[in-house]
Amino acid sequence: MATVIVDGKEVQLPPDRQLNGIEAARLAGVEIPHYCWHPGLSVVASCRMCLVECGTRDPKTGQVRMMPKLVPACQTPARDGTVFITNSEKVRHARAFVQEALLMDHPIDCPICDKAGECYLQDYYFQHGQPRRRADLNPFHSRKRVLGPTVVLFVDRCIMCSRCVRFCREVAGTGELMVVQRGAKEEIDVFPNHPLENKLSGNVVELCPVGALADRDFLYKQRVWFLRSHPGICTGCSAGCNIWIDENQDRIYRLRARENPHVNRWWICDPGRYGFHHVHSPKRLVGFQLRKSPDSPAEELTWEQAREQILSWAQQASGAAAVLSPHLTVEEAYLLCTWMRQVDPKSLLVLGPVPRQGEDEHFPGGFTIRAEKCPNRRGVVEVLQHFGGLVGPWEENLGQLLSASPGLLWVSGGYKTDWISTAEAQQLRAAAQHLVLQDLFPSPLSQVADLVLPGAAFAEKSGSYVNHAGRLQWAPWAIRPPVGARPEGQVYWELLRRPGLYQPQEVLQELADQVVAFQAVVVPVPQTGIDLHLPLLAQQPAETRGTQA
Repeated sequence: MATVIVDGKEVQLPPDRQLNGIEAARLAGVEIPHYCWHPGLSVVASCRMCLVECGTRDPKTGQVRMMPKLVPACQTPARDGTVFITNSEKVRHARAFVQEALLMDHPIDCPICDKAGECYLQDYYFQHGQPRRRADLNPFHSRKRVLGPTVVLFVDRCIMCSRCVRFCREVAGTGELMVVQRGAKEEIDVFPNHPLENKLSGNVVELCPVGALADRDFLYKQRVWFLRSHPGICTGCSAGCNIWIDENQDRIYRLRARENPHVNRWWICDPGRYGFHHVHSPKRLVGFQLRKSPDSPAEELTWEQAREQILSWAQQASGAAAVLSPHLTVEEAYLLCTWMRQVDPKSLLVLGPVPRQGEDEHFPGGFTIRAEKCPNRRGVVEVLQHFGGLVGPWEENLGQLLSASPGLLWVSGGYKTDWISTAEAQQLRAAAQHLVLQDLFPSPLSQVADLVLPGAAFAEKSGSYVNHAGRLQWAPWAIRPPVGARPEGQVYWELLRRPGLYQPQEVLQELADQVVAFQAVVVPVPQTGIDLHLPLLAQQPAETRGTQA
């Protein structure tokens, strides 16, 4: 096995990957500072911040021969016998000079910069910069230029690492950004009449190591040191991209990509990145509402009163049915099916509408935006099939519900957009003796349901989702739901009369023991979440398991 030496420490290289000096140093626990390099982009070695001493060790004599000049670690391959020195006096002087050169032309406007607190330039100045400035400060005027609907450029903050330009060319494949002028007058700009508006454009803000590129949706709203970051799963489509949810006092301020080489690599799409605003919409359903007759106004209930009403209807019902939303977690779907089968061993369980928009969108960098706009159809389908439920198209499932005429009909929603027509809502209302709806927003069905229970948004509940490729991913809750809303899992937990607070990990273990497709799942789940490819699901194409028109 190939071995490199980093600051005198021998490191074994993985046999299946070609690493550069930065990646090899990380294996030794050494972080080499860098601006322009990113593992998902091509290497340009332009910032010179990662300069190190490099040499080779003779495998026979053990003698080390060093190169006379410093080399960029990002561009230097790590091979058997390669020697890297990252902390010598020569290296430290080089880093300090690079920092000094950058700061000579960089506006010191950290008090108003959104990047303050997570800026490479700030961090590297304290770690590697000169102890004092050797030149007078020049007055700066931070010029601002809007590049597109989501991104603004603060021109004078740019250090010309070119990450954003390479991203648009290599990953997004749209190439809107370019470098204009030459030498000391270089700037980032868009091509004429081609604004930065591709569906991955928000990633350039995360790629920017300084505060040059800012997110117009987040600009001047929060200081990053006030934000708490929670691992999460994007629920905008069936890709299941890994994200960080940044919140302060139970309010989400931004979503960021969380690296997962098996799912989304380092990126997320703009519809997912900015698809959290519905969580704090004033239109959300709050409070438990009982309607005693179709023409009577809704009456507010406490959760205890609503629960007793549900249990009373369930005891009296001659038959039961449930519509399971593809926005439910696998734990919630399992608990709902379990409770419905307690109410009626022959209860009809069906899959709800599966939203789709167009076709899958593929990008040159390997990223894909899925047309299926829900996070967990495959997981809900597996749970339904375990219980003998129906997973066909919604039109067929609706016909089965209307034919069954259940005494108690439970409908779970959780959709961000309109998902049911007025005609369908009227048909369901006429078919069921008692109709209970769990949803996020008012809909034609909430206007006629006997009991409306406000549900929780994706960031307000813990649970796992199965993406289009059969990969199960766990996400903990990040914020508390608004007053008057209750997570679906807690509702089902209490209807089943299980003691204490809802324990999704306990449900996941129970599900893994009983549902064959989830037998590879092992709990407890670590705090950072799990990412597990389910072998039985991976063997079958997603399109063949509970498809929706």
